[in-house]
Amino acid sequence: MSQDKKSQNSNTVSNLASKVLIEPWITEATTQAAELNKYVFKVSGYSNKRQIKRSVEDLYKVTVLNVWIANMPSKKRIRGRIAGIKSGFKKAIVKVKEGETIDVFGNK
Repeated sequence: MSQDKKSQNSNTVSNLASKVLIEPWITEATTQAAELNKYVFKVSGYSNKRQIKRSVEDLYKVTVLNVWIANMPSKKRIRGRIAGIKSGFKKAIVKVKEGETIDVFGNK
């Protein structure tokens, strides 16, 4: 019985992480921020700081100290005569404990 609860709990955690964390955000600036133990993720628009912290801790097995959230606005894009909109998104900057790292490139 306890084994079923444990496996069900781990499935819930990975399910939450898959709904909250969309992908790591990799740019030149975020690569430099990784040296300061700050990692950037594109996250669900409905997620909050607690969900993001829990998802990162459970998925990457690190200790999260701070979470900052930024809503990136949508932008107009024009190509010739065709005008469109580049959709906005939410990103989270996560600071982890000194000495711990997150392998966002999958080099392990």
